Amino acid sequence: MSFMLLMMEAPGKRQARPLEEGQAAYARMMAFQEKLRTQGVLITGEALKSDDNAVRIENHGGKRTVSDGPFTESKEIIGGFFLLNCKTRDEALEYAHACPASEWGIVELREIASSCYE
Repeated sequence: MSFMLLMMEAPGKRQARPLEEGQAAYARMMAFQEKLRTQGVLITGEALKSDDNAVRIENHGGKRTVSDGPFTESKEIIGGFFLLNCKTRDEALEYAHACPASEWGIVELREIASSCYE
C-alpha cells in the first residue's frame, strides 16, 4: 500500500527561522529520509521551495486563471513529501508519528488511491 506524508507549515515560517535552526531541521529531515530508505519503505521524497514562486491554475467555463504566489490567503503550505510503501495504514502512521516535521508543522498521512472515486 502506498502512502504520502505531506509536511505542512505556516507560510513564511521557514524563512523566519534563524539559519542554524533551519539547517538543523533540514539535517533531521534528511536523517529521517535515510532511515525510511534503509528500512525499505521510501519510494521517494522531496523538499519543496516556498510558495513565493508557485503558480495556481484554474480553468472554469473555458476561462483560465493563473495566480502567482505567494498566496496570502493560505493558512499552510506544503513544505515537502515522502511517498512510502507500507504493509498497513498502522505502519505508515508510525512513520508519520516519527517524522521530525511534526515538531514545527503538521504531517498529514494520505493513502494513494487507485482511482479518485474510491
